[in-house]
Amino acid sequence: MSVDATLDDIEFLVTSDHRVAVFTALADGPSDRNELRAATGASSPTMSRILADFQDRHWIERERKTYQLTGLGTFVADQFDEFREAMGCQRRLREVWPWLPHEIDDFGVELFTDVVVSKPESGYPYKPIERLTELLTTTKTMRGFGMALLKSGNLEPFFDRALDGLACEYIYPPAVFEDLLSWDEETVVGAVKRANYTVLLHDNLPLDDRCGICLFDDRVCICCYDSSTGALQSLVDTGSDEMRTWAESRYTQFRDEARSLDNADSLLSVESTR
Repeated sequence: MSVDATLDDIEFLVTSDHRVAVFTALADGPSDRNELRAATGASSPTMSRILADFQDRHWIERERKTYQLTGLGTFVADQFDEFREAMGCQRRLREVWPWLPHEIDDFGVELFTDVVVSKPESGYPYKPIERLTELLTTTKTMRGFGMALLKSGNLEPFFDRALDGLACEYIYPPAVFEDLLSWDEETVVGAVKRANYTVLLHDNLPLDDRCGICLFDDRVCICCYDSSTGALQSLVDTGSDEMRTWAESRYTQFRDEARSLDNADSLLSVESTR
């Protein structure tokens, strides 16, 4: 079969909302003509054409008044759903794709599933900050590395949680941790003194001026910054098992390479000499 013939089948299905709706309805289970019309809004003549076309392709079969997918139709429906989900994922990611950590080993679009993309919008730049705050305030544990927490709108709820017992271990580029101390030295050092908040420093994190990755209870999120301006470009999060496996692997690698803080008192003395 030629590529053109294959594309003809794809075009046949996707260029009609009613065909897609009928196919989706039958993927959920057998239905009669009236149930399909009610589910899709298709007229009686349109429904007749769709069902006849599907039968000609052996995608459906009729048993008395009920229509159902054949084995071939089920295969097509499964592949179509997978492709549609993949295309939906890439559509959400493509506007923020330049900011994602492509340079880190094994990172790729196949790691994403139920992706949520939060980015500043014209007249309302706070969506990524609000999404990160939501994740921070609903998790019981947090680990991460890089440049994830720099905006005051996120720092305040994060340190509130850290001082309230959030189990957190974070690997900072030294310059980022110095920025935290400049933001509110007393709060940061007070949190560092607590057993639930562990700070590690890493001198050579990849993309340390552009990206931070956090592992929460149920989500992995990537904070993406413009390295030239420091502006938060987007926050992308997913519940994907594949993304968690990847993030866990990178986190373990960087943790093994990182060093711990000597103690909180030395931080105070360093900051006081600036």
